[in-house]
Amino acid sequence: MTAIFTAAFVFALQADDGAATTGSPVSGGSSALMDMLHHIGPIAMFVMVVLLVASLYSWTVIFSKLSTFGRVTAESRKFVHSFRKASRLQEVSALADTYKQSPLAQVFVDVYETYKRQTGGTGKPRNMTALERSAHTAASESITHLERRMTWLATIAATSPFVGLFGTVMGVVDAFHGLGTAGAATLRAVAPGISEALITTAAGLFVAVPAVVAYNQFTARLRVMASATDDFCRELLNSLDEIPERAPRAAAEEAERSLYK
Repeated sequence: MTAIFTAAFVFALQADDGAATTGSPVSGGSSALMDMLHHIGPIAMFVMVVLLVASLYSWTVIFSKLSTFGRVTAESRKFVHSFRKASRLQEVSALADTYKQSPLAQVFVDVYETYKRQTGGTGKPRNMTALERSAHTAASESITHLERRMTWLATIAATSPFVGLFGTVMGVVDAFHGLGTAGAATLRAVAPGISEALITTAAGLFVAVPAVVAYNQFTARLRVMASATDDFCRELLNSLDEIPERAPRAAAEEAERSLYK
């Protein structure tokens, strides 16, 4: 397709034969771009509108994710620091609601609720397998929540060049149609179609490149967060497993008293 486009353009330039010797000079810079935008056809205009909507949505997702990931990272660091400083799980539970954006806090809340159902809030857990399942489920749900709308970034990044390519194809078709209608191979005949092809191609790349970069960066940050969440799950489960038996001395004294009754 690129070869056809180039051949048509070169052919038109060679056949023009320097005929365009009159007329106003072509304005440069942004004025020339605005002039081309005002004269593009309906198909190219439709492609530009689609790409504009895709670009606006992708930038909305990008800024939203940047804000979300920033809050999640900051709150996760603070929560881990508070968790390691606390001497009792009740203290951490009271702080967990302060860090609702952190997936680590969500993991702790779910695991602690399961732990309280088993023991009432004190003593050694009776079923570590149930706590492990609760931790893994909470971690998976938290990371899945952070992945929301990421698929749209991937979709926009993958499809925008093809949407722009559709406008390119239609612009080349319009250029050849202009050659046939004019009856002579002049630059004036092919210029509208060529301008449409160039504009839609550039617009497709303009939309796709930021979406690709953002998607790759966010995916890398999600992997880091998922790894940190898994590490915290293991740390939390180890802490629960190391809790001593509840009041072993009191239980032994009670059993001894019962023998003499």
